[in-house]
Amino acid sequence: MHRTIYVYSDGVSSSYGRAYLTPREFPGQRSLSHDVRIDPVPSDRSVGADVYGNTTLYFHVTAEHRRLEVTGESMVEVTSRLPPPDSKPWEHARPGIENGPLAVEFTLDLNPPEINPEIAAYAAESFPPGRPLLDAVTELTARIYTDFTYKSGSTTVSTRVADVFIARKGVCQDFARLGIACLRSQGLAARYVSGYLATNPPPGKPRLIGADATHAWAAVWLPDDTAGDGHWIDFDPTNNKFADERYVTLAWGRDYADVPPVRGIIYTDAKESTITVSVDVAPVEV
Repeated sequence: MHRTIYVYSDGVSSSYGRAYLTPREFPGQRSLSHDVRIDPVPSDRSVGADVYGNTTLYFHVTAEHRRLEVTGESMVEVTSRLPPPDSKPWEHARPGIENGPLAVEFTLDLNPPEINPEIAAYAAESFPPGRPLLDAVTELTARIYTDFTYKSGSTTVSTRVADVFIARKGVCQDFARLGIACLRSQGLAARYVSGYLATNPPPGKPRLIGADATHAWAAVWLPDDTAGDGHWIDFDPTNNKFADERYVTLAWGRDYADVPPVRGIIYTDAKESTITVSVDVAPVEV
């Protein structure tokens, strides 16, 4: 369950919202049920898909309110999706028009640019010529985990990757975006993934950072052995691991700005507001 509550110091006459709260379906993840509840009840709501195939909910609340609550509740079946063995040099994973045309967009830097010479040099340490791609990604993931400190509140959604690199601290979305910039600096395709982590770990497993809120990680593209669109391998620099059955994927895009869980526009004279986000992901016996 994902609950977001906005409280305002004055009345809001109109609130437009867009939410990415519907889990995706793909091999390894299947949505069994899903619902999004909004209070006050919106006068208009619709569901559609964006350019990356994510399900997005639009809503418009016209009843005056000082409190807005958006709750997404889903039941998802997730199976293990650990990366396959890979021995091909990482250079072979650079997509092109004939090899992975749909992945080419994910090699491009953002605007304004996030890749600078320092980030490219940092990434290059893990990508010597001829090294297998997943070996390089494993090392890069471990280096970000080791070299950077997780500190809640140290950044905002608008903090630049270069600033995180200098400060050597941030949160999950910062480390995901840093990993993405590193991969793109080497000509590789990388995407931003928004989702959840299981709140309570299985017996004998460590509790993962980011389990009490929405989480973010990254994915790298691998070409198929035969003609095809290739496939993506999810990795999490915040926890130094590849994604497994504890990861629930909501949406993916080129950057956080493509898939924020909830965003919107309000009309109000309120001078102050607060936002509270809570997430609970628990196993269900079926």
